[in-house]
Amino acid sequence: MDADRPLSANERIKSASNLLRGTIADGLTQAETGSLADDDTQLTKFHGFYQQDDRDLRAERGKQRMEKAFSFMVRLRVPAGSLTPAQWLGVEKIALERANGTIRLTTRETIQYHGVLKGNLQPLMQGLHAQLLDTIAACGDVNRNVIATTDPWRPLSAELRTLARDMSRHLLPRTRAWHEIWLNEEKVAGGEQEDEPILGRTYLPRKFKIGLALPPHNDVDVFAQDLGFIAIVEDGRIVGYNVAVGGGMGMTHGEPETYPRVGDIIGFCPPEQAIEVAEKVVTVQRDYGDRSNRKHARVKYTIDTMGLARFVELVNERLGKPLSPARDFAFTSNGDRLGWAEDEDGIAHFTLFVENGRIKGDMLAALHDIATMDVGRFVMTPNQNLILADIPASHRARVTAVLERHGLDRGVGGLRRNAMACVALPTCGLALAESERYLPHLITRLEESLEEAGLSEDDITIRMTGCPNGCARPYVAEIGLVGRTPGVYNLYLGGAHEGARLNKLYRRDVGEDAIVESLTPLFKAYAKERLDGERFGDFVIRAGVIQRTINGLDFHENLSPDLRT
Repeated sequence: MDADRPLSANERIKSASNLLRGTIADGLTQAETGSLADDDTQLTKFHGFYQQDDRDLRAERGKQRMEKAFSFMVRLRVPAGSLTPAQWLGVEKIALERANGTIRLTTRETIQYHGVLKGNLQPLMQGLHAQLLDTIAACGDVNRNVIATTDPWRPLSAELRTLARDMSRHLLPRTRAWHEIWLNEEKVAGGEQEDEPILGRTYLPRKFKIGLALPPHNDVDVFAQDLGFIAIVEDGRIVGYNVAVGGGMGMTHGEPETYPRVGDIIGFCPPEQAIEVAEKVVTVQRDYGDRSNRKHARVKYTIDTMGLARFVELVNERLGKPLSPARDFAFTSNGDRLGWAEDEDGIAHFTLFVENGRIKGDMLAALHDIATMDVGRFVMTPNQNLILADIPASHRARVTAVLERHGLDRGVGGLRRNAMACVALPTCGLALAESERYLPHLITRLEESLEEAGLSEDDITIRMTGCPNGCARPYVAEIGLVGRTPGVYNLYLGGAHEGARLNKLYRRDVGEDAIVESLTPLFKAYAKERLDGERFGDFVIRAGVIQRTINGLDFHENLSPDLRT
């Protein structure tokens, strides 16, 4: 970056933080407030949590001259999303005792707790540590939770799971701040010599996300990641990975210099080089990313500023062996296969539909009963669902009985099973509109149109976020809805079903009725005019409803017939 430009406020905070310690420990002892100091709320992200408040209560508490209803969202680090039954029970216990009694599965194969009060933060962290879990680097300007294709019925998925864990461990911050603050670890003498050889003492310019995909399934939306690895399989084994860089979903309304972007494939590496490739991409971003303007600090902007060729050149200069040419592969889907599946050894796996990732009530009780059987694994998917993996034949009937007793064995329509939403209101500080609480209702209305068109079981991806930050990856969905203000959204169309293409703005500032009125005739036309095997996102482009987005640089171009008029 240009050394003459001033650093952003966050860079100052990181630099003065004593490697992420700040005054967090002191703030935890201040019982007179439910909040932490402003600078510390930036540092706590590196510890895996955000300060929030209940925005439903803001107005009334303001009238009463009361402090905002502060609480914290805490996010776990679970590379590849896999927990043992004992860990699941521990996670559940913490949710009931230290949070709001729910478990929220995220699009990064991990868990969020909501409604955590300040006094519960340290006991919560210690409870996680007792389960061999933590929240280190789950948020903040670091490499976040590394995600990988789940599919436990595919033998090679285990190799990706191992790589995700190893890669996550390799890229973790080295500071002992988390252990000192939350576990009361004694600071080692000479700790001022602590260093961060990969991330640097001020860490990365912005967040960094990695996904590992196993074709033909792109459940991780590998092209939406800052760094993606696409497994290349030959003769039944993974011979290496195509490397993709520069994906990212966030943007800002009204600022065309910000945009989502899908990643570019820059080469191929053998399996033993994958972690080195990840490290070198991270260090290039560390050294060249924008530390002045945080809205321009993701890898995608670094690449578009210097040019892809120069970025690849820098990565190859740092590698012991440069990347070789990319190899052929194909993706066909990015959704989850719900229900039971068996692997080649007869081991069963059940993928449970979890609407928008929120686990509570009967579902929480059912999963408790299954976890007490102490078999298999609990695997979070990038689509906010949960896989009960590795269920032996001796326990399948018992698991089935629990699911049936709680009504969790029922199917859902194609649009609903391919839907995702971020949390948004009332807790997310960035939210401009509803998302998790609203999308199920909107889908119910859209399902009426789909049924009329004969499309109830067709897989169509729809994703909603309460702001343009894009946490539910709406910009690669066939139908994307991004909040503008309460009840009002921008409607995007034309993403690829397998997640390899951005959609494009179709209608601005539309409410529920306008959304339904916009999509209903398109559903009918799709049912009547689609080609054999043609997906909805491809159809709206072929039919001239929306023009194809090439990449982020043309994402804001208003090319649809609807917008021309």
